[in-house]
Amino acid sequence: MTIVRVKGVKRYFEPKSGKWYAYHRKTGKRIKAEFGTPEFFVELAALNDGSKDVGSKPGTLGALITSYRNSAGFKSLAGRTRADYQKIMNYLQKYAESPLADLTHGALSRFRDKVFEEKKRKFANYTLTVLSILFEHAIEMEMASVNPVTKVKRVRKTKDTAEANRPWTDEERETVEAVLPVHMRLPVALMMYCGLDPQDALKLPRTAVSDGMIDTRRGKTGVPVWMPMPDPVKDVLAGAPKHDATTLCANSYGKPWTYNGFSTNWHRLKVKLEEKGDIQPGLTLKGLRHTVATILREMGKDPATIANMLGQKTEAMAKHYSRRADMSKKMTETVDDFSAEVNRRRTKVSRK
Repeated sequence: MTIVRVKGVKRYFEPKSGKWYAYHRKTGKRIKAEFGTPEFFVELAALNDGSKDVGSKPGTLGALITSYRNSAGFKSLAGRTRADYQKIMNYLQKYAESPLADLTHGALSRFRDKVFEEKKRKFANYTLTVLSILFEHAIEMEMASVNPVTKVKRVRKTKDTAEANRPWTDEERETVEAVLPVHMRLPVALMMYCGLDPQDALKLPRTAVSDGMIDTRRGKTGVPVWMPMPDPVKDVLAGAPKHDATTLCANSYGKPWTYNGFSTNWHRLKVKLEEKGDIQPGLTLKGLRHTVATILREMGKDPATIANMLGQKTEAMAKHYSRRADMSKKMTETVDDFSAEVNRRRTKVSRK
């Protein structure tokens, strides 16, 4: 079993309760959230940064981060979104003393390039997103008058960059389903047929399933997701091992899955299948959301319906997920027309 150690945290097992507890070493405060969850790291970051926030100078990036972290806007975000923002704000702490007046769009453009060299494209672009949110808060609180990030371009993908989280083919889905260990089948089925995000599938409580219906919320957006359970999921659930975990899915020990634990098991399985040539490289668990959207679009479902099933706030991401299906349909029609025209011309020539 892999033991994960987190700097600044002390864990111990309480025999009477049968539970593990985590404490912040510096302050001695107990961390209430479950170890390893996004909420856990948000709480840990707040404890780590508590002493730093006190010394934040007015008019600096550090003061802005402190102000935003204490705002209603940040506190009302979904737990996973807060955790994602917190990672970026933790990274920005090393620049806490930077005056906001010095953070012009030129300075931020150079900073973007520095982050790109250090952390690559995705992290650099997400850092710009969080900085833009911080500056919008600064304008609201009269700490700044403009948002310089609006003039900073994101780092574009190179032409040879592989498509992230591509949809799975029907053959790949069937291949993976056939070799999944029994304790991994239900989480994957929830991702594959319900379009649930991996973390949402693993954390889905037992109480979210009743009378053949799934009633939950997407962790990242907080958008309600309500749907009848698809037949393939019903079949997997009926054959799932019995356990006493509060979550619908459980690992081989009958305990709730952690995201890292499930990802490790999935990675091992995927590598074996790739080495045997049974699947193509690039399969991800998140790609199953794209797969659901693609199938729905190929069935003729509109973006609003797809967004509802995936728990998206807008249709934009539903359109993004299903773009391959739209392109496939258009190109199929185009190629069919092209083939017919080529055949017509070929027949015309043969008659001369």
